Amino acid sequence: MSHRFHAPVVLPADPACSLLRDAVVDVDDSGRIAFVGQAAEAPEFTGEVSRLGGILLPGLVNTHAHSPMTLLRGMGGDLPLLRWLREIIWPTEAKLRPDDVRAGMLLGSVEMLRHGVTTSAEMYFEGEQVVDAVLTTGGRALVAPPVIELPGMKWQTSLAAIDRWIDADGLRFGPGDRIELGYGPHSAYMLNPDGVRATAESAAARGALVQIHVAEAANEDVAQRAKYGSVPRLLDSLGVFAGRTLAAHSIHLSDEDITLFAARGVGVAHCPGSNAKLASGIARIKDLRDAGVAVGLGTDGPASNDDLDLWEELQLTAMLARLATNDSTVLTAADVLLMATRGGADALGRPDLGALEPGRWADLVHVDLDDPAFAAGVDVPDEQLLSNLVWAAGSRRVRDVWVAGEQVVADAEPTRVDRAKVQAAAADTAARLRA
Repeated sequence: MSHRFHAPVVLPADPACSLLRDAVVDVDDSGRIAFVGQAAEAPEFTGEVSRLGGILLPGLVNTHAHSPMTLLRGMGGDLPLLRWLREIIWPTEAKLRPDDVRAGMLLGSVEMLRHGVTTSAEMYFEGEQVVDAVLTTGGRALVAPPVIELPGMKWQTSLAAIDRWIDADGLRFGPGDRIELGYGPHSAYMLNPDGVRATAESAAARGALVQIHVAEAANEDVAQRAKYGSVPRLLDSLGVFAGRTLAAHSIHLSDEDITLFAARGVGVAHCPGSNAKLASGIARIKDLRDAGVAVGLGTDGPASNDDLDLWEELQLTAMLARLATNDSTVLTAADVLLMATRGGADALGRPDLGALEPGRWADLVHVDLDDPAFAAGVDVPDEQLLSNLVWAAGSRRVRDVWVAGEQVVADAEPTRVDRAKVQAAAADTAARLRA
């Protein structure tokens, strides 16, 4: 059934980051947006009408996550990246069973939806369990099972399994195209060149997105940089940038690397919270954006962040960029809000997400104003209202969320699953992993 949402403020995430006052968003029977505009200009409508207080905006897009790691939250939290991975995370992940991954992803998906994050780009093992969890909560995900070299794990086996899955089910499936499958070669330092090249070829042949960690920590890829000059140069030579590519982190880049990203249309997932917590560095966001690189925001995993609240990444992105450039104007509230919505969709190569525009999926977030952050109300200048939303309120007042026009969060609680049961199941699993 078609549905009209009427709100005092609609924030469509157009390139200008406009605010529409007394506006409506119409959603058709398929779950896509049919009209966005001021109520006075809206066409006649005969479907269901919801009158909302506050602000209606697009669902946020988390461009890089390992959400099942909710089970590992808090483990090794004071270690640098490589020690954290080798001493804590990988040994613990070796204990995971398939249903454990589902339990962790259920919790992660619930956490994101309650924060207004409707889409996440996931790189994790047991992809079928990740998909099942997301379809259960009603969220949306781009799922890239990892291709990696670890003891007892051959990259050829992992790659062949992804090929078979995409060939059987297609790139996108589920109600409202909630799932997109892709490839997750972990990194140039955890997969040899033959594996990277083969993965790139499989992805390009199927039009699939490649999600890969790039230049996250200065000491992770010393051997690759010494041999090839830079990791982006290596990945380009192996064909990774010939198709759709999402480069997560991308902190330690040269000017030439950034130029290469721009020329090849590589998207970047900027994860400032995780990068700061692990002391990995501050990405060159101003330079990337100036070069025309599509930059979205990501939380990374909830064991290195340690949450899945993308609103915090908006604030950190602006603050760290301002510190890095000594310029308080380098990123505005509007800039980072667009990075978390439209920009994230651009980085993932998904023009059907990230904005309230006709033809895009109706992934909507309702923010109410019952909070000190909005004590001045909505009748303030646009810039001030955006500032209050980004800097003062964040996720705190997210009340309702729709994905493909279906309500999946109502009054801050998931509609499809029992949050208490999801949390209890994750707690039981986490306790077993610690034993």
